[in-house]
Amino acid sequence: MSKRVTLSSRERVVRALYRQPVDRVPINYLANAGIDSRLKASFKLAPHDDEALLQALEVDFRELQLPYIGKILHQPKVDRKVDSQWGIVCRWVEHEHGGYWDYCDFPLQELALEQVESWPIPSPDDYDYNALKEQARGWKDLALYFGNPGLGDILNTTGMLCSMESVYIALAEENEAWLRLVDRRLEFQLGQMERSLETLQGRVDFIWMGEDLGTQLGPLISKEMFRKVIRPRHQKFIDLASSYNVPVMVHSCGSSSWAFDDFIEMGIVAVDTLQPEAALMQPAYLKAKFGNHLAFHGGFSTAQSIVSGSTEDLLKELKELLEIMMENGGYLFSPTHLLQDNSRLENVLALYRALPQMGRYW
Repeated sequence: MSKRVTLSSRERVVRALYRQPVDRVPINYLANAGIDSRLKASFKLAPHDDEALLQALEVDFRELQLPYIGKILHQPKVDRKVDSQWGIVCRWVEHEHGGYWDYCDFPLQELALEQVESWPIPSPDDYDYNALKEQARGWKDLALYFGNPGLGDILNTTGMLCSMESVYIALAEENEAWLRLVDRRLEFQLGQMERSLETLQGRVDFIWMGEDLGTQLGPLISKEMFRKVIRPRHQKFIDLASSYNVPVMVHSCGSSSWAFDDFIEMGIVAVDTLQPEAALMQPAYLKAKFGNHLAFHGGFSTAQSIVSGSTEDLLKELKELLEIMMENGGYLFSPTHLLQDNSRLENVLALYRALPQMGRYW
């Protein structure tokens, strides 16, 4: 860049995704409800004023939200939270810092083909695509993305309906009913994504999709299984995005760098979430091995100094991360996962106050 100017959020994110020079590292924010509410209170914001909090934290990203306008497909249950569109069931589990909704009951656990075929799911027609235009107008200079780690996801999301144990057995056996469940869901998501890209015509800055591929120690599945079952299905999303000239970022938890060469071949431009605690996911390793081909989003641990360290510890951790990941560009800051309810408020505030300056190139 011949003239060093202050970029808009949109320019900053898109340039970083393509590993081009930027004025500062793009900033993203992900958080659980507990720490999110404490942050809003610290800024004296209303509990549901998400936009004001994102502005206060200088966040460059906004997720496009597609409102559902279809009928209720799955009815509520006592003592449960039921997703009315997909029938995913959760129960509330308390812990010392608050609580969370955990998946349970698993209505498709038997993986009977007839039940999978008849299971009510939405249609791409059941959404208000005009709402995307309103959001794009309101977020004119911000980086807009369609999707999230659930877009294109196969293992986790089907596990919410039939249990993770059933998923991995079905994957190994190439279970017909499970594969049909996978394809019904992905066909819907592809249709929804195409309608959204067509509606916004050039105003989607990137697609965010996902698939958790690693534990803390190594792969969850074999490379052969990834290439046979997951890769060709994900390729459809990447090819669709490419037809609209929109880059794709893929999310994967755990030790997942074993799949990054495949990601590059598939046309993925950026990878999230980069857990530094996981094997072969350390920032220096990722940058050295893949930094000439991939941009990186994430990498700041939600389990280290943000939870138990002093502010000085936190700023040291941040400085070390930025020194590695900012070299030669291609880095977008984000917590590795949602900031958890046990995150120290003063540390989260210190993190986001420091980022705009510490992440500056010029």
